[in-house]
Parts: sequence; structure tokens; C-alpha cells
Amino acid sequence: MKVLFLIYHGFSEVSGISKKIHYQVKGLRENGYEVHLCYYDFSSEGHRSRYINGKVIKDYGTGRMAAIRQRLDYDCIYKYCIDNGIQFVYARSFQNANPVLISFFRKLRKAGIRSVTEIPTYPYDGEFSGFPLLTRLGLLVDKMFRNSLSSNMDAIVTFSAAKRIFGQRTINISNGVDFDSIPIHAFTKTDDAIHLVGVAEVHYWHGYDRMVAGLGEYYKKNPDGKKVYFHIVGGIWSGNLVDSKNAPGIQTLIDKYGIADYVVMHGQLFGEKLDGVFNKSIFAVGSLGRHRSGITEIKTLKNREYATRGIPFIYSETDSDFDDKPYVVKAPADETPVDVERIIDFLDSFKMQPEEVRKSVEHLTWKIQMKKVVDDVMTR
Repeated sequence: MKVLFLIYHGFSEVSGISKKIHYQVKGLRENGYEVHLCYYDFSSEGHRSRYINGKVIKDYGTGRMAAIRQRLDYDCIYKYCIDNGIQFVYARSFQNANPVLISFFRKLRKAGIRSVTEIPTYPYDGEFSGFPLLTRLGLLVDKMFRNSLSSNMDAIVTFSAAKRIFGQRTINISNGVDFDSIPIHAFTKTDDAIHLVGVAEVHYWHGYDRMVAGLGEYYKKNPDGKKVYFHIVGGIWSGNLVDSKNAPGIQTLIDKYGIADYVVMHGQLFGEKLDGVFNKSIFAVGSLGRHRSGITEIKTLKNREYATRGIPFIYSETDSDFDDKPYVVKAPADETPVDVERIIDFLDSFKMQPEEVRKSVEHLTWKIQMKKVVDDVMTR
């Protein structure tokens, strides 16, 4: 079967989203499907272009009109689908519902081509709080047309428990993992301290400020207690360093509690450098603030990556794949500081080996998750 995987942006070597998309494509191909990857990017000459499998199918040129043309032109993708016998289109939402996109998917349906759209985070409206005006205006356009867009799909793919989204039925899957790309945790004790690691492009919904506040409260009560460090790996939006309407600032809290020595902001790390921070750490930190953006149930990619490494972790949302696992500490979905002493007590009695933790998520590979989507749509 021929599948077109459609995204509305380009790729970045440092983006977790980009890596996830490539793993999804790999998962589809592992099931024997012929996958054509369609994306939008700039050519080496600076031209705005639409690509499929690395080849330009439409060059929009340069300048403002080129930017407008690429937003309005999906005919080149439709023609490619017809000319190449595409049977199924898997699109990834960019919160970009509009009349032109609706027309494109309507034409696909009339041509007998099945289609779904993956909504990575649902609901997502709350995530736009504090974003620039132009971005929020884009969300308003999306709100106007997303129900109509969804009605021209065969289903909406979601990592939530929602049964219907924007009036359309859903296919509920989990975020997947690629075992080939994630090494097993190899903890190396370097000192008598406890090292915690959190990996994210940090937004307010990650709630890392709760972990920092928890460290502050811990040291206030236990100035001579066991040393605990929190390593943050990834970019941190400047708005998350200082107090905002969405969350306390990470740097503000560090200064308030005087714990600069115990919160280490590494920036973006990859490969051996990232593995080095993980292997120094004994516990990982997932999202602690999803409630801030109105989300109660979600199957985040980060939880699955931590489990694939084989490291225990904490998070606050509802995630049915992990809520009852012995290697998980659940934090309350509120604004209280994380209870660091609870983590220390947990680690004192935790005996599972990384291989045991990793084995528990073998059913969450992208090969299995993507096959669920295709089977659901193509057998109806």
C-alpha cells in the first residue's frame, strides 16, 4: 500500500518533533507500506519549496508572494497522490485549518483516497496562552474551520482518550518509541548525590518550575541533607525563566531559594553528551504542568522515551500506559512544589533493572502504533 505522510513544515536536526516524524515513517515502512514523505522547506537557493522524499515537487520562489502561494497551494500534492497511486494520507496537524486545506482533503475523499490527521496534543487551545498576537490570530482561523476540515477525514488520530474530536471519530493510540535510537540506561555513580534529569524544549506546561520549587523547599528543610541536583536538558523559552501569568519563573525560583548550584541548565544536548547526563542521573522528570493548558489525559512522547531508556520517572497527567507502573512516581496535577523527599524514599526502595523497565514498553513501538491507524482506516 502507498502512504503519503504529510507535514506542513520542514525538519530540524535538533527538533524532537522532527525525530518523531521520521520514526513514524520508519514504523510505517517496517509494516511493508511504501511511504512518501511530503514537507515544506527552503531550497539551498533560498526558494520556498514543497518536497516529497527529498525532491522538489513545487518551487514557489522567493519573497512575500511565495510565502502566500505555499499556504494556498495543495494542488501539487493532490496531483502527486493521483499520479503515484497514493491510497492513504497521514497528515500531522499544524493548527492550520482553512478553506483551501478543506478543499484539498475533500478532493482526496472524492478520489477514494483515505485520510487522517494526527493532533499531537488535545486540547491544544490552552497552549497558545501568552503567544504573540499573530500566532493567536492563526488559532482563531483554525477554530473557524477545524470542524469542517475534520469532517472530510476518515478519522482523527489522538494520543488522548477522546472518542470524538471536532465532530470526527478518533483513533486512540500511544506515542511510540524507536528502540534502535534510544540506548539503555547505564547509571554510573559519580558521587553520593542524587541527580535528576528532565529533557524538553521547556514550556510552562512542562512545569519544571514545580521541580525547582520542590528542590528549594527540600533544601530549606534539609540544609545538610542528601544532595539532590536537577539537570535540565533542552532550550528554555525566556518567558519560562521569569514569573509570568502562566507559571513561576525557573530562574526566579532559583534566585529565591538560593539553589543555583543544584539546578543545572545544559541547553540542547545530543548523542553521547545527552547519554552522559542520563547515565549520571538516577531519576527523570516528565511533564508537571499539563493541567495549566487544560490537559488531563495524554500519552506524552517523553514518558515513553524515559521508559525505553529504563529510567524511573515522575509526571502529573493521566497516562494509562504508565499510571500503575512500579517505576513511576505520580505528582498531583496542581501547583504544589514536587515532594523531593518522596522521590528520595522511592529511590531507596526501587530495585527494578533498566532492562525490566524497557521490556515493559515493547508494545509501544512505532511499528505497532502506526499499524493500528492504517488497519483501522483501511478495513472499514
